[in-house]
Amino acid sequence: MKPRKNCRRILGIDPGLADTGWGILDDSSGKIQYIAHGTIKTKAGVPRAERLCFILNSLRLIIEKYKPAEAAVETLYFGRNVTSAIPVAEARGVISACLAENGIPICELTPNAIKKGVTGIAGAGKKQVQEMVRIILALEEIPKSDHAADALGAAICLLNSVSLKILGERTKNPKD
Repeated sequence: MKPRKNCRRILGIDPGLADTGWGILDDSSGKIQYIAHGTIKTKAGVPRAERLCFILNSLRLIIEKYKPAEAAVETLYFGRNVTSAIPVAEARGVISACLAENGIPICELTPNAIKKGVTGIAGAGKKQVQEMVRIILALEEIPKSDHAADALGAAICLLNSVSLKILGERTKNPKD
């Protein structure tokens, strides 16, 4: 499913070992269009290397199917449990390598930057982010899995930042 002409396709990713959220959005002349979203789920109890390989192969299929031009990836958040951050970091490594393998530039966004970019509030809760993603993308319901909603939020932030940059360049006075 290639993007239409003059259309920019973004892949948003919320990395995780158990659940990696992804979302695909198009930008056509500053108008954001929802394409697809989902979650790559791996099973607890399966060796970590196999889980990482599953994430890698699933992401390769998503990239092959949707052909994104860029990716917005949520950065790691080290909360209280640093031990759980290690498997997430490994998942991010696999994701980054897969994107690099496919020549897809990566924009890294902090969780607070995504929250602020979608809701206007850096400390927004998950439900607020999910509802704003639904509203911005004109979806009938909140995207299933909060990981997929976060991935769509990351893609929205990247598209908005690019649109603002382009808008700023268009309105710049040529005499300056």
